[in-house]
Amino acid sequence: MTPYQTLSAKSFGPNFQWGVAMSAAQNEGAYNVDGRGLSIWDSFARRQGKIKGAAKPSEACDFYYRYKDDLVLVKALGFSAFRFSISWSRILPEGIGRVNKEGIAFYHKVIDECLALGLTPYVTLYHWDLPLELEKNGGWTSHQMLKWFTRFVQVCTEAYGSKVKHWIIMNEPMGFTTLGYMMGKHAPGKTGLLNFLPAIHNAALCTAEGGRLVRDAVSKAKIGTTFSCSEVMPFSKKEPDVLAAKRVDALMNRLFIEPALGRGYPEVENFPLLDKIHLHNKAWKYQERMQFNFDFIGIQNYFPITVKYNSLIPYIHASEVKATQRKVPVTGMGWEINADSLYWMIKRFWLYGSVKEIMITEGGAAFKDQLVNGTVNDQARINYFQQYLAAALRAKKEGVNLSGYFAWTLTDNFEWSEGYAARFGLVYTDFKTQLRTIKNSGYWFRDFLAGK
Repeated sequence: MTPYQTLSAKSFGPNFQWGVAMSAAQNEGAYNVDGRGLSIWDSFARRQGKIKGAAKPSEACDFYYRYKDDLVLVKALGFSAFRFSISWSRILPEGIGRVNKEGIAFYHKVIDECLALGLTPYVTLYHWDLPLELEKNGGWTSHQMLKWFTRFVQVCTEAYGSKVKHWIIMNEPMGFTTLGYMMGKHAPGKTGLLNFLPAIHNAALCTAEGGRLVRDAVSKAKIGTTFSCSEVMPFSKKEPDVLAAKRVDALMNRLFIEPALGRGYPEVENFPLLDKIHLHNKAWKYQERMQFNFDFIGIQNYFPITVKYNSLIPYIHASEVKATQRKVPVTGMGWEINADSLYWMIKRFWLYGSVKEIMITEGGAAFKDQLVNGTVNDQARINYFQQYLAAALRAKKEGVNLSGYFAWTLTDNFEWSEGYAARFGLVYTDFKTQLRTIKNSGYWFRDFLAGK
């Protein structure tokens, strides 16, 4: 008997929340109907060479028209919660100002369908799809960002606060600030510290302010936010590699959680980039405004990374040693499979002491799935979930208040700069016909949640 054969959903307790997660930009499509404005991803996808296969999110998974069928799939697979995001430009086409009634109505339909099916809706307010009109005025680098975000949150809570009690303010701020405003690999494609520093600060401010706005507007709300995290390991025990790992860790794992907990931006000795972030923060004297007492923290751990010292890399003087070079198990995207890393990250966030509850708000892996005779045999994904859920259960049994797990994702979707090449879904999507086929991993989850 393998250690995973004894794994059961019941072991996590009767109140543990099992769900699937998705986002508006990756799933909805219908980018130019019913009054929706363009987002930064609609614009970014038009730039040659930015997205694999020249893919665009114009149709994505057609969730806008197929939401009822997809939510029936969520229920049929045995999940009790559904996490989705609200497209900012669908309800505020210019990002601020006039409200689009058709957009408001769409999310009412999604929420009502969830409730009718017995699914708890978890609404993510910002999942990377800033309205293009706001980006034209600076986007996340603008000093007006807090005002814009406040307007968006207020519209959402006024519209849905009587029905939705579970709110996630921000999805992976380290992801969209680094990839979108420093490295230029994601929308809006900006680069450099002059963009990165204000984007960090505005994202940290909006995370906390969003929490306060929801708290004031929604009675009995349960409010969280999500952070990406990766265990960072030095390639060797040599001091340059160890110090390089500390620098990378401060950015990947500490940069946003510590301000939210009232600790301010992290500090690492001899790290000029963090010094610049601190100076930027002190100039505006907003440290207390970056703190909010969240009801739960969502962590999203997809891979650990190993780094070594590299003087040629600006600011951090570190580079990744790819998992494929180290000959360790990897996903279809070359990400290291290491469930112990999830365990350690759960424990680490819990050891901050002021985190009341942790949810795994995304977890999953992309593999090179193929539809053969109406079946997708994705045993590698099943193995992945078995290992990672066992690691999560281990942390829970050791006293962590771990309250939920959301699989990423329901259907294969538009995976940002990977286009449609990276398949994370429990359900296979034929992007030409939009036909859905439940993968073996989806059936495994159904049986797992049913106690079979």
